[in-house]
Amino acid sequence: MPRGHRLAIRLNSVALFIRHLSRERRLSPNTCQAYEKDLMQFETFVRDEVDGDANLHRLTRDDVRAFLGYLSRAGFSRRSIARKLASLRTFLSFLCRTGRIDRNPALQVSPPKQEGKLPDHLNVSEAKRAVEAPPGDTLLGLRDRAILELLYGSGIRLRELTGLTVDRIELDGGVVRVLGKGNKERVVPIGRSAKKALQSYLNRRKELIASDIPEEDRRCVFLNRSGRPFSASGVQHRVRRFLAEATGGRRLGPHTLRHTFATHLLDAGADLNAVKEMLGHVSLSTTQIYTHVSVERLKKAYRQAHPRA
Repeated sequence: MPRGHRLAIRLNSVALFIRHLSRERRLSPNTCQAYEKDLMQFETFVRDEVDGDANLHRLTRDDVRAFLGYLSRAGFSRRSIARKLASLRTFLSFLCRTGRIDRNPALQVSPPKQEGKLPDHLNVSEAKRAVEAPPGDTLLGLRDRAILELLYGSGIRLRELTGLTVDRIELDGGVVRVLGKGNKERVVPIGRSAKKALQSYLNRRKELIASDIPEEDRRCVFLNRSGRPFSASGVQHRVRRFLAEATGGRRLGPHTLRHTFATHLLDAGADLNAVKEMLGHVSLSTTQIYTHVSVERLKKAYRQAHPRA
């Protein structure tokens, strides 16, 4: 089979896989793009390192290991390499299920051992300064404060926040109903500060709504200054600004507030399973990294204070 034809077959398989992720698994466009980018890097590896001769039917465990080595030489972190291996595994499993190949050699390859880097988070005073940084006397300031309070007060993801609609906020009950990964809904409690900030913003939100905005977009909670749904990049820009002000210039983003939410709950003795449910994690092991954050802080305090540490 000519090289170009084999490559075209692989590219077509990737397109079918991405369509499956988007339409059937209902993953976000960003997630689908990440999968596609990872698989295109695999295509690059095949083209550059194997001269295009590798056929998916003949792919071996050694080929997959060579791909990981290729990524390492290209300067990718262990975390990135592990994610790309996961993308390749999922892609090949899809091809197995649909009868395009008969085995998945990527399942025989272990991901690289992680460095164990702990997630960055704010201390309590930094978090307080951040959520109180936006001005409380302007409409956009009220919006920004509601965003910060909700991210810190509920731990929801950036995409969950930008996709939030008015009908999913229940201020009387003190909860928000969030559509998470895979379009799974979960109910997350919010505290008094987040409720107050949301109420203040929602009281004036109608002043932002553009006259020509589609009915579906009118339901979005957070709008930009043009009266349209606030994009993820727009929210990220605003959050980074206020976090930098609160922390002396550290480059942090919305996910830092999610990490901070989990860390502060566990520091105060919250149940790990409850935190897992609020974060929308599938596996408890994903949530357990925050227990390591808390333990590291205890060790640091011990080393600094105990005379025989």
